[in-house]
Amino acid sequence: MSVAPAYRPAPRIRELGSEFYDPVVAASFPAHRLRLRNDAHARAVGLDALDDAAWIDHFGRFRALPGNLDEPLALRYHGRQFGVYNPALGDGRGFLFGQVLADDGRLLDLGTKGSGQTPYSRGGDGRLTLKGGVREILAAEFLEAQGVPTCKIFSLIETGERLVRGDEPSPTRASALVRLSWSHLRFGTFERLAYHRERESLARLVEHVVANYHPSARRPTTAASAAALLEVVCAKTAALCARWMVAGFVHGVLNTDNMSLTGESFDYGPWRVMPTYDLNLVAAYFDHDGRYAAGRQPRVCLWNLERLAEALLPVAEAEALRAALAGYADAYAAEVRRAFCERLGVAPRGAARDDALIDAAYALLDGSNLSLDRFFFDWYGGEASRERALAGPAAAAYAERPLFGEFAAALRGYAAAVPERLCDPYYAGARPIAVTIDVVERLWAAIDRDDDWAPLYAAIEELRAAGRLWGNRPGDRSAP
Repeated sequence: MSVAPAYRPAPRIRELGSEFYDPVVAASFPAHRLRLRNDAHARAVGLDALDDAAWIDHFGRFRALPGNLDEPLALRYHGRQFGVYNPALGDGRGFLFGQVLADDGRLLDLGTKGSGQTPYSRGGDGRLTLKGGVREILAAEFLEAQGVPTCKIFSLIETGERLVRGDEPSPTRASALVRLSWSHLRFGTFERLAYHRERESLARLVEHVVANYHPSARRPTTAASAAALLEVVCAKTAALCARWMVAGFVHGVLNTDNMSLTGESFDYGPWRVMPTYDLNLVAAYFDHDGRYAAGRQPRVCLWNLERLAEALLPVAEAEALRAALAGYADAYAAEVRRAFCERLGVAPRGAARDDALIDAAYALLDGSNLSLDRFFFDWYGGEASRERALAGPAAAAYAERPLFGEFAAALRGYAAAVPERLCDPYYAGARPIAVTIDVVERLWAAIDRDDDWAPLYAAIEELRAAGRLWGNRPGDRSAP
């Protein structure tokens, strides 16, 4: 195979030992139709030189990458699903395929979804619907454009199988997906070891995560490192959740096995983006009690961190862990201010002023039919966009809202952080980008009905162009 010099295999998961994973065999598929290859991120790990045949061989048939894992590994973990502890989890329809060093030196994982059954499939077929793969692409691309830490969808290959599902019209098309993410490890990895009272393995996992992902948490003892690690993970999780909230993103299934040690969003199932500001929005049809509703996400993330702290108790001091958890609220509030000002395109003016602006904006949006995307589009750049906003399609809606005056007063004095962005054709256009459920369904309908992928590829390019405009630099689209 042809790999670039930037390709640096680093299968460090082996350092943890065989009690952390199970070797598995990938499924054999009747067909391999390449639907997406993410060359921009492949370039960062030296895999962009693969031709399509080699790409399919590695990311559809899962032939081992040179110098990397010689067999796929299904990782072992537990988790709390909707608050209930489940010891029967683990990688059930995916595995860790390889690990590589990125051009910035980070250790990255190539993990799969829909690649076949494992010892943790629990009776499932280990497959992923094609629609599920398309939805994962859109979630990751949207979040990356918004500056939210997220895995990258590295590859999507349609596999020629027909799947039966209870929540999609069936039979439906199947796919195999590969994610590039900053760690395959999750809160549930620690929970499993605590559950089995494997103290030595728990200590080894702490040292592994600190060494490979959070070296700033290294301390003279494992106990001190564990507490410092929790402090870092709290800060990163708070920042992640804050950016979800500002982006209007609802993950849908915030179980502890879906929470990453690196504060990166991944595993996009029944996600939604708020069409209007609605903290009661529930993404998952099976979330009957609204446990993971939009407005509950900050508290749920803290609850999950508290469960991680409990798992660390065998190797850390309780008081130090409590102190680490105490930093979550301030970290969350600070990141909301930062993310809100970034999305609004204004220079921050201090915590008190920024909080007042945020409160006024959400008060204006609360209960209205104003599109969240439209609001941030109209007012990007602050007062510099007032004339544009009040001449746009939502002008009447602003005028009709009694709280508009309070928002306008709070916005006074906020200048565009990067004024030249307002000269971009995007802000001269008629509409903001959006990936609300109606957009997702429309893009899928074109694929499902006519096998027309052009609208999806156009949507990806639009998201990446917006991300580059906002300084988040998603890579250029690469599609067959």
